[in-house]
Amino acid sequence: MKNLIYIILGAIIGALLTYYFCPRPLEDDGPIKIVKPKGVITVDKAKELNENWTLYRKAAVDSAAQKQGREQDDRSTYWDLDEIENYLAFAKNQSDSLGYQMTGIRVYLGVYGKNAGQTKKDLTTMFIVPTGRKSKASSLNLNFRGNDEDVPGGNPLNDGAGGQGGYPN
Repeated sequence: MKNLIYIILGAIIGALLTYYFCPRPLEDDGPIKIVKPKGVITVDKAKELNENWTLYRKAAVDSAAQKQGREQDDRSTYWDLDEIENYLAFAKNQSDSLGYQMTGIRVYLGVYGKNAGQTKKDLTTMFIVPTGRKSKASSLNLNFRGNDEDVPGGNPLNDGAGGQGGYPN
């Protein structure tokens, strides 16, 4: 009889501990708060920046494309939203496995080389690189620069759809 009491008492204590220490789904706090990111500009400012690019860079950039028999070079790149979301999840995971905390992305301009095939040969491309800081768990270095570095070994995203029109299309 005494053993039965201990078994029942143990089951009750186990149930209470399980209740208090097992994670539970978070309560729904209502709609997600949307915050306007720093750096968002007006459509008019974007048009001005695009017009400045056209004024100061288009002739030089397009001259390289004309050498390849193309009228103009790409001036924008498009990635599908699913591709971007998948890439961000992939890059966060990869950065973590490389000992970095991913804190952002950097967009680079590049040029395909002579071996890229006729449709891309010597033309402009853009690619995204994960940036971050060395994880504190893997390094005692403190980063006071404020400028996060490209994650060494982090795979960039390329192969977006090139665009030739100015902003807006």
